[in-house]
Amino acid sequence: MRKQVKGVLLICIQVVMLCALAACGVTHAYKQPDVVVPKDYRGALHSATIASADSVIARLSYRNFFADSTLRELIDTAVVNNIDLQIGLKNIEIAEQTLKAAKLGNLPALSIGVQETRTFPSDNGIQTTAQDYTASASASWEADIWGKIRSRKKSALATYLKTQEATKAVRTRLVADVAAGYYNLLMLDEQLDISIKSLSLADTTLKMIGFQYTAGQVTSLAVQQQEASRQSIALSIPVIEQKIALQENALSTLCGRMPGTIHRDRTLFTIKVDDNLPTGIPSALLQNRPDVRAAEMAVRAAHADMGEAKATLYPSLTVSASGGLDALRSSNWFVTPGSLFAVVQGGVLQPVFQRGELTAKYVQSKIKRDQSELAFKQSILKAVEEVSDALVQVEKIKSQEVIAEERVATLNKAVSNAGMLFQSGMATYLEVIVAQTNALQAELNLADIRRQHLAVMSELYRSLGGGWH
Repeated sequence: MRKQVKGVLLICIQVVMLCALAACGVTHAYKQPDVVVPKDYRGALHSATIASADSVIARLSYRNFFADSTLRELIDTAVVNNIDLQIGLKNIEIAEQTLKAAKLGNLPALSIGVQETRTFPSDNGIQTTAQDYTASASASWEADIWGKIRSRKKSALATYLKTQEATKAVRTRLVADVAAGYYNLLMLDEQLDISIKSLSLADTTLKMIGFQYTAGQVTSLAVQQQEASRQSIALSIPVIEQKIALQENALSTLCGRMPGTIHRDRTLFTIKVDDNLPTGIPSALLQNRPDVRAAEMAVRAAHADMGEAKATLYPSLTVSASGGLDALRSSNWFVTPGSLFAVVQGGVLQPVFQRGELTAKYVQSKIKRDQSELAFKQSILKAVEEVSDALVQVEKIKSQEVIAEERVATLNKAVSNAGMLFQSGMATYLEVIVAQTNALQAELNLADIRRQHLAVMSELYRSLGGGWH
């Protein structure tokens, strides 16, 4: 009995000594890939770039960034009910369960069982049937000498964090999409209102030309030309109404509800555009952009997977133990200590030849690690590009809007002058039609430019990483 106790103690001492080697590992610690980013975004104003970390656009909650209460309510609904976002949250739950399982990797595996064995000899042998009744519990444990289990934990943690960041990225995109859809809806409302007013003006002009035709001052061609112009405006109204309904349906789907009317109590030009908020510096994207953070978590996971793959090339130590009750007769099963048994085993396994599978998996893991690092760098490039594009668009759309407003004012004045000149016989009906058509097109264009201005601000907000806080 003393020899058995000494043997068990010896195995335990060896296990403790091997566990002390576990901190060695076989791969170097993870280090964030070196990425060279510019000091500033292209198109950014220097005064708007220099700001405290908490004052930049990306750090603002969407409830603080968007001034329209109706839009904020729509975003609130989408954040709660959007199906894609709910799927992302379920992915987080799946990754969380994987992480919980990985955290238990250092614990032994336990199992219990009850077994009855009967041996039936051949007809020419002994006719006695041998029976054996066994109730046992067994445990096996692998020493994490080379960091294989630790690498598995790190990979699971990185995957879990990556899933969280990916869900945040879905949320930022959702916020921007809802805002863009809402602004597009306001633009369509404005264009519908403009078209209805233009139709009313065209009716007035048609009556005026009709009176002049009756008086013999113009030919029937003038009446027909104005009627065609009026019909063109009338034709655009159901087209815009169709677009409004489709946009409402799209917004309803984003909000996770059945298609229906979207309430709005603001008009396009009553929303103030605040486009002078600081954007921060490009290096902040590493902390603010969820998709960039997710790409880095993918590098972490790939690095850990590489460590696990390399650890499989080294010897593994496994300790197993089992014990229980064993008897040739079921009546003697619980007769102790005669039915008690115990087995303790320890083994070291060194892979020698596995048809190249282990080496191939390790090489593949290194390649995947390199791929993930390249994808991370690509995500940084794409993020800086998106912010720079948005900044250029904001700056240029501001100039376009100023010119478009001046053009609308000029053409509206031209319409008024053309009407007075036509009544006094100093302008032709064609000049009136052209003036009205140009004014209508200019107002529709101005509404679209204002929509672009608002939408590009929401896209700038998203590209900087805003919307998930």
